[in-house]
Amino acid sequence: MDDERLVSPKSHEEDTAAEKSLRPKRLSEYIGQEKVVDNLRIGIAAAQARGEPLDHILFYGPPGLGKTTLCQIVANEMGVNVRITSGPAIERAGDLAAILTNLKKDDILFIDEVHRLNRAVEEVLYPAMEDFALDIVVGKGPSARSLRLKLPKFTVVGATTRLALLTSPLRDRFGAVHRLEFYSVEAMDQIIRRTANILNTALDEDAALELARRARGTPRIANRILKRVRDFAQVTANNHITLDVARTALERLEVDELGLDPNDRRVLQAIIELFGGGPVGLSTLAAATAEEVDAVEDVYEPYLLQLGFIQRTPRGRIATRRAYEHLGLPFPERITPNDLQGTLW
Repeated sequence: MDDERLVSPKSHEEDTAAEKSLRPKRLSEYIGQEKVVDNLRIGIAAAQARGEPLDHILFYGPPGLGKTTLCQIVANEMGVNVRITSGPAIERAGDLAAILTNLKKDDILFIDEVHRLNRAVEEVLYPAMEDFALDIVVGKGPSARSLRLKLPKFTVVGATTRLALLTSPLRDRFGAVHRLEFYSVEAMDQIIRRTANILNTALDEDAALELARRARGTPRIANRILKRVRDFAQVTANNHITLDVARTALERLEVDELGLDPNDRRVLQAIIELFGGGPVGLSTLAAATAEEVDAVEDVYEPYLLQLGFIQRTPRGRIATRRAYEHLGLPFPERITPNDLQGTLW
């Protein structure tokens, strides 16, 4: 279900080719994440001055915020090659050994979803990151012996949406850890204008701001929405996106003024209508909405929490007054234990 959503922060197949042309190539072109960009700029300048590779870097945060883009920018700034892989793709220790032995001096190894690395693969990665060495066991049984191969100095750049799932030994081997935050509306506005310029699409200022408000603080979603609105404008408005065109297109796409789609509203309505506003347990909520528990927790909840529409409590999820107001429903005034003090029975 999430793979089909317009406002899903996860990458779609259609995004892969398009994102390559839309991604910035240098730190000077990158919009937003000012603290991360400033720290990377200092680290790159220091490494270049010493003639050494960068320290290992870990990017973490919600999907769609630019972790892969920043890795490619770092490679461009350093003038080195980058080898891209992912945690699930490295199934055996031998797969990682083959990748490591093909790296050249100062190369960057980008591992997406690094939290999903196999434990046996991690054991091979530890000495590679720390000592730039690869330990290989030759033979079996009593005659088995260990060989250590030296590797050229390289940089591992990891990306994860679930920092807590990384093992401590792996997390500790990253010298620089950067958290990517959701983008402000102002930054999203600049990103949308830049994308429209690359796509040769006429975009009014107020239309760009409207799209920015509905993009959920995520560049990947912003670019995807812009492309869908551009299709609508091309057919109905001579490829010119005005405020009215943007609002009409987004209404047809069922993306409301805060960027919520029918799936987000379905989660809120389940809490309010089926469970009286909560509290309701995560597994119960997932069953009621016919979604996986991980989908509710990792896909729907983060943005609803950011908007202040739901609260997490020890007893479960609760819909807030803001959620009722957004859905146009009356908020029930709850009786709390404090309200009962001094009551005569």
